[in-house]
Amino acid sequence: MKMLHSMTQHLNNLRRSASACALKKTIGGASVLSEPAINLLQKKFSALLRSANCSQRQPKRYSSTCARTRNCPTVVFVVAVASLTSVLGYRFYNQPKLVVGTVAPQTIWAPEDATVEDTKTTEAKRKAVRRNLAPALMVDREVDRQIYQQLQESIDKINSLRQLLAPFPFTNTSTLSISTQLYLLETPEWQWRTVLANLDAHRTTDELFSTPAVAPSSPSAELQRAITELQAYQRTAYSANLSALIDQITQARQRYQKALSVLSQECKDEGIGSLVSQSATGVYVRSAMLSNALDTPDCGYAAFLVASQSDWQKTQTGIRNAAELILTQGIPPGLPPSHLQETASIQVQNQVPQSLQSSATALLISLLEPNLKQDAAQTQRLAEQAVQAVPPEIIQVRRGEIVVRAGEVITQPDFLLLDYFNLSRRGLNWLGLIGFAGVNCLGVSAFWLVQRRFHPGMRRRDYIMVLLLTLSTPLMVSLGWHYTSLPAIGLLMGSFYGSALGVTTVGLIALFLPVSLPISWEHLLADAVGGLLGGLMAGRMRSREELALLGVAVGLAEGTVYLLLNLTMGAASGLLWYALLRKAALYSLTGLAWSVVALGLSPYLEHLFDLVTSIRLSELANPNRPLLKRLAEEAAGTFQHTLFVATLAEAAAKALGCNVELVRTGTLYHDIGKLHDPQGFIENQMGKPNKHDAINDPWKSAEIIKKHVTEGLAMARKHRLPKAICAFIPEHQGTMLIAYFHHKAQQESSEPIPEDDFRYDGPIPQSRETGIVMLADSCEAALRSLKDASYDEALLMVNKILKARWLDNQLVDSGLRREEMPLIAEIFVQVWQQFHHKRIAYPKIGVKT
Repeated sequence: MKMLHSMTQHLNNLRRSASACALKKTIGGASVLSEPAINLLQKKFSALLRSANCSQRQPKRYSSTCARTRNCPTVVFVVAVASLTSVLGYRFYNQPKLVVGTVAPQTIWAPEDATVEDTKTTEAKRKAVRRNLAPALMVDREVDRQIYQQLQESIDKINSLRQLLAPFPFTNTSTLSISTQLYLLETPEWQWRTVLANLDAHRTTDELFSTPAVAPSSPSAELQRAITELQAYQRTAYSANLSALIDQITQARQRYQKALSVLSQECKDEGIGSLVSQSATGVYVRSAMLSNALDTPDCGYAAFLVASQSDWQKTQTGIRNAAELILTQGIPPGLPPSHLQETASIQVQNQVPQSLQSSATALLISLLEPNLKQDAAQTQRLAEQAVQAVPPEIIQVRRGEIVVRAGEVITQPDFLLLDYFNLSRRGLNWLGLIGFAGVNCLGVSAFWLVQRRFHPGMRRRDYIMVLLLTLSTPLMVSLGWHYTSLPAIGLLMGSFYGSALGVTTVGLIALFLPVSLPISWEHLLADAVGGLLGGLMAGRMRSREELALLGVAVGLAEGTVYLLLNLTMGAASGLLWYALLRKAALYSLTGLAWSVVALGLSPYLEHLFDLVTSIRLSELANPNRPLLKRLAEEAAGTFQHTLFVATLAEAAAKALGCNVELVRTGTLYHDIGKLHDPQGFIENQMGKPNKHDAINDPWKSAEIIKKHVTEGLAMARKHRLPKAICAFIPEHQGTMLIAYFHHKAQQESSEPIPEDDFRYDGPIPQSRETGIVMLADSCEAALRSLKDASYDEALLMVNKILKARWLDNQLVDSGLRREEMPLIAEIFVQVWQQFHHKRIAYPKIGVKT
């Protein structure tokens, strides 16, 4: 091809020389052919060149068609199934026929003495011991301090209320007994009036109260005793003394009611004790005794107010001692309230006066709460000791003893002995391997169907990368790792190929993995949830930072699922939840670590497999990238042209459902080749003399124009741009005619000038995205030249340009349809209108001097 182009250019130079000389001349001592002969040779070589160009473009059309129809190549399909079967199906290579649960076909004897350890049973016993181990507890000194502080505050408040009630007894006990004084303080108002009504006529009820006294139908013993003692005092005392005693009683009752009011408010505000004690382990439900005490207005503590000073002092000491004894013994979490009530009653029984024991017990119960917390370190040591104390399960057999009889079901010990003596009939399970290969065919077919629906443009290298990522998980499980690479696979697949393929890949691996490999369900499901979350969300991320934050969410999701699964399956019984939390936290860190691995691998995989992701496109579209920065500085006109073309193409791509990020980024780089000679393009001349006027050679000018494609490809390769971006450089021009210089050459020559000399080398657009950019690039200059054109005029012009490209067969391989051309034209004109909206004309304001 290069030789044909060189020969054609040489003939063009000869023809122009001949036209200038008009006669046969000698140039540089060499004989020059006549112009008719040169034209004849040129026509032959031009025809040969057109044939070569067609033959060169035809394979591209064929390869493009193949790329669209070769979505699941047979070779890749077979390789994928074979690889997955060979890696995932290794269990079928040496599979025993006599396994646990099968029936022995014959009686089998032990050929020799043997001692075999049943590691599976031993591990199950050790897990059971670890699971059922009661945790070691330790006293929480902070809880003790809070309880002592609350107890002291309650005692201080009761002391302040007792001072408010003082003095008590309010009169000499020889006049009124203590029990009578207590009764007169606590008795309701109507009973107090009854007492007054039964006194001597020296002081009637009408002189004291405005309402008549009401006598009870059956007076209580306390009431009768109070009346008797007052009447006795009335008979021996003067009337003034009796009145003074009644005043003392009235004042004492008023002080008592005031103290009760304060106490009731304190109880309501939970100032003395607490209706419900709370601790770090949860709500501690009050007992029935405490409920009965606290349901009274005074919380059951009124007895403390009227107790004698000696009894109250003894009660304070007894309550403190009882609390200290109970807290020293420790209150474990989950202790039934009835047990705590019984313990408190026993402790105060010999330390508190009998009349105050119930109130003291209620006060203790309202303040006490569990003060024992789990000692993680000690529990771990105890668990390790308990596990080590479990002896290994040993199976012994002597030579000649029966291992299993014919017709019996083989148990775990039987299988271990058979396998130890190589009598389990291990071998290649062809039927299982073939069946598993069929299952893998179904899985690969399901992936292919999803891929055709959501990502039809996958290449062979993409299939290879997906296969390598898929094989990483069974390889890790085969090596004995408890963790799988599903989170990293989900993040990478979702980022590279979208959410649908990411979720599909993780789901298929998680579905097929336990069929062939031994893996615990909690590990598999936790990793699968993390992988599914990563695959679902990674396709929506637009930066590495967002992908890193998604990694944190993946780790948290894995840890949460692992914790919930173990709680559901009862692995946290025995109150060893703290150890489970530690494992869940470790699992979260593992998920985060896989996210870091995925973030670290993604740039290398993108370059190695030439992947174009949304994140990479966003990074390439950064105006601070070296090429774009050079374009803005050295070819400012081209850069402005690029921005307008990108706006047009992006709007059209969005309307047609194309890859908007790819269109935007590809457009930014489509004219980077103009950096080789910015002044060769009119948008960069900025009013300076046109370079092509000085050249005055249409062929050389056309070569300068076409060179921006080849130079652009060279720059793109140098800066390692993805091939999908490089495709925009030649395909946005296709094989279009450089009409201006072709017309100029026609004017300078009397002979027809072949168009091939003034056409770009191609290829024509091979995708909808590059086709849209070609149309936007063709319309940009025409739209920019319009000033006061109407919408219909602009639309008519754009439609003509699009029609010309369509008739020139530039869009044959692009996938764009003829009926989409009017929509593209309307979008281009709408964007043009947004850029050239009208503004009001501001009046000129003169400046006064």
